[in-house]
Amino acid sequence: MKLGRISAASPDGEQIRLVAALPDEGRVVDLARAYALGRQAQGATPDAARRLAAAHFPSSMSAAIAAGPAFLEAAHWAVDQAADDASLPLDSVKWVAAVDSPVIRDGLTFPEHMKHFHEKVGGGLPNPQLFKTPGYFKGSTGVSFGHDQEIPYPAYSEYVDYELEMGLIVGAAGHNLTPDEARSRLFGVTIFNDFSARDVQGPEMGMGMGPQKCKDYAYGIGPWITTVDELPSTEGLKGVVRVNGEVWSETRAEGMIYTPEEMLAYVSIGDNLQPGDLIGSGTLPYGAGLEIDKKLSPGDVIELELEGVGVLRNRLSTEPEKAPWWPEARPYPFGTPEN
Repeated sequence: MKLGRISAASPDGEQIRLVAALPDEGRVVDLARAYALGRQAQGATPDAARRLAAAHFPSSMSAAIAAGPAFLEAAHWAVDQAADDASLPLDSVKWVAAVDSPVIRDGLTFPEHMKHFHEKVGGGLPNPQLFKTPGYFKGSTGVSFGHDQEIPYPAYSEYVDYELEMGLIVGAAGHNLTPDEARSRLFGVTIFNDFSARDVQGPEMGMGMGPQKCKDYAYGIGPWITTVDELPSTEGLKGVVRVNGEVWSETRAEGMIYTPEEMLAYVSIGDNLQPGDLIGSGTLPYGAGLEIDKKLSPGDVIELELEGVGVLRNRLSTEPEKAPWWPEARPYPFGTPEN
């Protein structure tokens, strides 16, 4: 099943609705509406049917996923009962991020991408630790963008880049899991665009505290989540990057150092997986502009395609987003800095 979130007008303003996407049919199904109609057909009053639908299909994808198997069972039931009476044209809806994750973690587990990256920035060979334990950082959940939403171009950067990744969506809580146990916690896969300000990335990472403003201005998530029953394996999935309609690269999800279930299990060690968490797979080989000497410009339209999922499309804003303040450098108190 393909599950996403849209923004729809209501008497109380914009409302987030959970939908089942049927791209081959050119439509989406409003799950709460379909469920309510199905219950009414079985004798429930309109008010009771709406209460039941709201319980199964809140605005939060993470909250819906947290209901466990009951969520998918209700979604399939709703589509079976009343899809035709609760459908909207696919090209008419306003998408938001496919999931409102409690935590976003972004991994680094495709060696070929690592090699290309280090060759381009002159950073030597990838860190051996990445082959001992899975590497990841935590990103801001407050800057998640959905399909066709405009991405702000940060004024503090002159080199904005894209990164094509698989977004692994956690389906159930877990703590100190084995990979075998973690396999059942994988709910589905979405496309994750880890936008990166490359000219800011180097200085920030040099602080030894991980990425900050080089990452936390935009994460593309969507267009929807494909559940594991439709996508039982991520190995070998094809990916394509297009910018302004031109193919910039083609790739495959091959050669991961750690499997998705190993990544989930590692995150759970001493920590807690939560329903709706997103764990980025790391960039697929040739899945970033840096690797192929390509650079984005304001106004560019980026399309990331992943086999079995779909196409995530975003346009960069034409005008840089300027903040009213930027910190001034302070005197360095330890003599002459090396950099």
